[in-house]
Amino acid sequence: MRIFDPHIHMTSRTTDDYRAMYAAGVRALVEPAFWLGQPRTSAAAFVDYFDGLLGWEPYRAAQYGIRHHCALALNPKEANDPRCAEVLDLLPRYLVKDGVVAVGETGFDSMTAAEEKAFTAQLALAVEHRLPALVHTPHRDKAAGTARSLDVIRESGIPVEHVVVDHLNELTVRQVLDSGCWAGFSVYPDTKMEPDRMVAILREYGTERVLVNSAADWGLSDPLRTRATGEAMLAAGFCADDVDRVLWRNPVAFYGSSGRLEADGPALDPASSFEGNSIRRGGS
Repeated sequence: MRIFDPHIHMTSRTTDDYRAMYAAGVRALVEPAFWLGQPRTSAAAFVDYFDGLLGWEPYRAAQYGIRHHCALALNPKEANDPRCAEVLDLLPRYLVKDGVVAVGETGFDSMTAAEEKAFTAQLALAVEHRLPALVHTPHRDKAAGTARSLDVIRESGIPVEHVVVDHLNELTVRQVLDSGCWAGFSVYPDTKMEPDRMVAILREYGTERVLVNSAADWGLSDPLRTRATGEAMLAAGFCADDVDRVLWRNPVAFYGSSGRLEADGPALDPASSFEGNSIRRGGS
């Protein structure tokens, strides 16, 4: 089983997670920019963060046989903090980088005017740079938040096939698929979506324009939930080709529209990497 995790926050994960992910079949991923838990007090903090997503994290992932790509944005939660407003001015210099395959996470957290302003501005940047966009839907009042997100997307002029609306559930999947956007699902241990629920959605709506991710971060999450979903699909009667489509070919197709994706091709063998020397020398 080959797996492309289209939304995972490896900055918050350990090298043991990379080992386990490789063993489970993960060979590529996209890490969207997000809230790190501790509020950032200036746009300068994002410079270091973006540089890490483009430099250190791809290098670290490569040591464990996984290709790392990123999506960059001012996340919805911090869009409410005026100290971070200048991030929107910084983004254009980063969105031209080879490792950036999308604008994201953008969208809504608390449905504020500041969030909508940043959302609209970043969709415009996605259009300008011909990049797809990853849209975060709010965890509260998700149906209304998803509906407003689709309104903003339509008003922006971005091609709907270049947008994935993420963190969906049973109440929001139909309106997103009907819009022409991609439907993203975050499979978590206790919240958002579970493998069995994901299988039920795939049975009802099919495997087209669906992305399944772990969205693993610093909270209670599991970077192997993509593998668990694939196994649940097989147990429910889906064929191996269905699993490959959902867990590999769909994310390749979506992020491939950036023209910068490097998911295909031989993956590195962790046994022949620099794991034993350069990584170790960089630590304590």
